[in-house]
Amino acid sequence: MTTASPPIQAPTAGGSALGRILNNPKWLITILITSILLAANFLADFRTGPELLAATLGTAVITEMGFSAWIRGGLYSVQSAYISGVSMTILTKPQQGLLWPYVLGAAVSIASKYVFTWRGRHIWNPTNFGISVMLLIAPGSVSVLASQFGNGNATLMVIWVVGALVASRARILHVTFAYLAAFLVLAYLRTLITGNAYTTEIAPITGPMYQLFLFFMITDPPTTVRSKKGRIFVAVLIALVESAIRLTNEFPLPGTQMLLTAPPIFALAIVGPIAKIIDLELAHKEKQRKEALAA
Repeated sequence: MTTASPPIQAPTAGGSALGRILNNPKWLITILITSILLAANFLADFRTGPELLAATLGTAVITEMGFSAWIRGGLYSVQSAYISGVSMTILTKPQQGLLWPYVLGAAVSIASKYVFTWRGRHIWNPTNFGISVMLLIAPGSVSVLASQFGNGNATLMVIWVVGALVASRARILHVTFAYLAAFLVLAYLRTLITGNAYTTEIAPITGPMYQLFLFFMITDPPTTVRSKKGRIFVAVLIALVESAIRLTNEFPLPGTQMLLTAPPIFALAIVGPIAKIIDLELAHKEKQRKEALAA
């Protein structure tokens, strides 16, 4: 059984169905992801295609159902599978129209929740793990979202408006702002090292992948640490690791070039689980201490 506190929840606002939805971070993220999917299809040149979305979502749901029945002994909510499936569809771009990277990525994402756990809790954001694995094992067949939405168009506005509302309601907007502030400062420091223009260094943050990363991936309630200060610290640390990865483009190190395909994705994949494990261990020791004092 887990010893960590439950995921971050916003204050309750009533017992109605709408109130429960608006106070549940997972439902808010579901609304965000669905809004982005619709905006991407209707407001931009990005098109998922019904067969691609069906294959990715179907794989995520089937994988969730299979692992849930095997490990938990019953069927639980497939909402997480929906979020991961849609996110994988939006965030990745298989080359040459390949379908299998979507399918495999969705399966890996969901499987990670059941395979890689610590004290009963999964330690990676599922989509973050799935994309990281696909970029490492099939770099020639898949890439992350770059500019399919375009920059500065209505789709990005939808992401910012809905994302800010969701993050604020779930009380995790400080994570987004902490990472954004750290990114902007570190971008300036990189200009002093590399000689690149500041606009060049901050350009990635204006792209659609970063918007989704800021409002969805880095703020994932089940895989963030318990305290507000802790979440801010981890967000800054992720930005530091990302910045270090970016600097390997100027100062190559063995084995780091593959990380340059998606620095923020890999930074979160490295820092996130370590922070979560430490947080779970601290929570476990705290519980043991309280039980010892009560005995």
